[in-house]
Amino acid sequence: MALVADDDAELKAKAKAKAEVYYGDEACQLCAQLLLREAGLPNGLLPLEDLTECGYVQETGYVWLKQGRRVDHVFRSLGRLVSYGAEITGYAEKGRIRKVKGIKTRELMLWVPVEEIAALGDPAAGGKLVCKSVAGITRTFPASAFHVPEKAAAAEEVKVDCARAPPATPVLVLMDRSGAPPVVKNN
Repeated sequence: MALVADDDAELKAKAKAKAEVYYGDEACQLCAQLLLREAGLPNGLLPLEDLTECGYVQETGYVWLKQGRRVDHVFRSLGRLVSYGAEITGYAEKGRIRKVKGIKTRELMLWVPVEEIAALGDPAAGGKLVCKSVAGITRTFPASAFHVPEKAAAAEEVKVDCARAPPATPVLVLMDRSGAPPVVKNN
């Protein structure tokens, strides 16, 4: 068992060495929203608070988000309680996040870990969101249940004053953005 844990920690350390890492709640919230937008997932899927660190490894899609403490969130339109751990990890791809760690949902009397979240169809046009668990439980929900209306100013393109942004909180490019307007990346 110790060898597996050591190998896993070593792989994570190597992945994080190649990653774009961001600190602070504002930069990490922006990172999470960009991740969801570019993966084609609803913007309210990760209602995280007090984010301290996030990172993304472009070549593998590995992403992690760290927050100060676990957050329990109720999606009222679904009547579902979801727990977001202090650290959430996964591999982001177009239309899904796989090998998710740190997200659990309440099924009857048990907390069931979510392993994969995938979009079926366009979430903005009434698509569905499929959540799969390690236990083999699969649930399909309307993507609109995870959508949060954006503020009028935020609905337009996000603009960041690069001269004011400190080097520790850069704007980032998470995935292939072919055809989309470029995002500035500070290094």
